[in-house]
Amino acid sequence: MSRQTSPRVRLALAGALSGALAVTGVAAQAPLASAADQGGSSSTGERRAPTVEEGQVVTPGDFTGYGFDQCLAPTQKAMNTWWRTSPFSAVGIYISGKSRACRDQPNLTPTWVVKQATRGWRLLPITLGPQASCQPRFPRYDDDVTIDPRPGRKGTYVQALKMGRREAVSAVAAAKALKIAEGSTLWYDLEGFDHNNTACRESALSFLSGWTQKLHTLDYVSGVYSSVSSGIKALDDARVNRPDRFVLPDAIWLARWDGVANTSSSYVREDGWRPGGRVKQYRGGHDETWGGVRINIDSNFLDLGKGSTARPQGEMCGGTRVNWPSYEMLRPPRETKNGTKRSDPAKVAALQCLLKQRGYFDTEITGTYGGRVVTATTAWQRDHGFAEKDLWARTHWMSLLATGSKTTTKYGSSGDAVRRLQRSLNAASPKARVVVTGVYGAAVEKAVKDWQKRVGMSASGVVNAATWRKLQAGKRS
Repeated sequence: MSRQTSPRVRLALAGALSGALAVTGVAAQAPLASAADQGGSSSTGERRAPTVEEGQVVTPGDFTGYGFDQCLAPTQKAMNTWWRTSPFSAVGIYISGKSRACRDQPNLTPTWVVKQATRGWRLLPITLGPQASCQPRFPRYDDDVTIDPRPGRKGTYVQALKMGRREAVSAVAAAKALKIAEGSTLWYDLEGFDHNNTACRESALSFLSGWTQKLHTLDYVSGVYSSVSSGIKALDDARVNRPDRFVLPDAIWLARWDGVANTSSSYVREDGWRPGGRVKQYRGGHDETWGGVRINIDSNFLDLGKGSTARPQGEMCGGTRVNWPSYEMLRPPRETKNGTKRSDPAKVAALQCLLKQRGYFDTEITGTYGGRVVTATTAWQRDHGFAEKDLWARTHWMSLLATGSKTTTKYGSSGDAVRRLQRSLNAASPKARVVVTGVYGAAVEKAVKDWQKRVGMSASGVVNAATWRKLQAGKRS
């Protein structure tokens, strides 16, 4: 079969979804999306998240970070708690399919979907319908069916193809009923099967080809979850050896419980579905407790679309540099036996700029630690619970750099809140030396956990309101 054009191309041409790519021999990127920062306004760019417009959700958007999936959609209270306390920012939800164990989803409503997306959760809508004909655990119910393994006259699996198309129609109907809009990625869960069984494998590939074909015509993006040693391997082999035989999904979700939070596996060639077309389930079912709420989950790592990115930082105070790998103590000029010793003018300029932004300094940026700087710094110290001193220490830097909204920030977050966090971490420890990018990645996570340990907090890597308060108080140990 010839490959169809991805819905992202049609949507981009229509002006409904910008920046998307056509599907070629290698899967293209996931759709692009952005949304308001939880607890703040969209103008701050604190976090890129699923677009939520007029109650419609386009998901998952550009993201690199952690996610979890659980058959039964958790309660709103549980989701709120896990947003504040867990490292996860994405959640898999089973929206359709007669083979799913959780047919009854009392929490999964359009309101639930919109609330999660508005908060910042990236949603991974999953369908678990007909399974491979050689999968021994299915069919699960009396009204459940498996993929038709019978080949047609020309050796093609037409019936399996048609089944895949029908399942895509059902999935789209379920997605639309839940306010999951066009441009979203819908994932098909194909459980592991005997990859060496030809009829079973080829009919499964034809089914998934029909799934992707139909999703494209309905303007949704196609994703497939499966075991790396069966379904994912079959898709990757088809991509390389028979690129014109099947319509391949736009993104793959690898089930490989190796405990490694990345999107790689020896079963899949590294050039497939890159960049931005992979999720990996790296740990199977287990209990995790965050904020006192326990959920049995699978753990995932996502790298979708452009990944987590931040808008460029605007110019500050006429181009004054405020991002530094370290923020050492500053003080007024003082006489020593070797002459007058002055603080670094560039760092003093950064201090003046930041104080000016907070309304504590209202004169020209000079880079000189003079009387007006002393007046401004002691006023800041007094207002923020510090003893008034004619010096500016790391604790004071932390307080000033971290000041702002206390929006929950974690791996995958991006924007100005992350920049504030990165600067404050560099003030907290001369060893941190975090590059100020506006994107929360692995280096930031390590620095956050190290700092949390030093101040006696649980080393979760999550920067919530309680964590921000300690940063803004200048806690270093």
